[in-house]
Amino acid sequence: MAGRGEGLPSRPRREVAADHLERYLATTAAALAKVRVAAPERSHHHRLASDFLDMARSYYGDALHFRDAGDLVNALSCVNYAHGWLDAGARLGLFDVGGDDRLFTLAE
Repeated sequence: MAGRGEGLPSRPRREVAADHLERYLATTAAALAKVRVAAPERSHHHRLASDFLDMARSYYGDALHFRDAGDLVNALSCVNYAHGWLDAGARLGLFDVGGDDRLFTLAE
């Protein structure tokens, strides 16, 4: 089994391919569309889920803004943060994602 990082360039990449970014944006858009808050509306966990979802939406919006401005590196960073908020919420059980382990990293 290859170790992590084997075969990767030795220098950090300073550019992002547009098609690579678009795949990440599409995946995160699908995840945003799938997420449903799982906690009861009046619970503390509902407020947490709402905050996680707001953060994901904000970072996704920032990703679109940076993409449209031609800053693909920051766009990729933002879309990864957006998906990270969604993933964390799904893993914590704040979101119902229908058991989708393709779009989300769910606990085993």
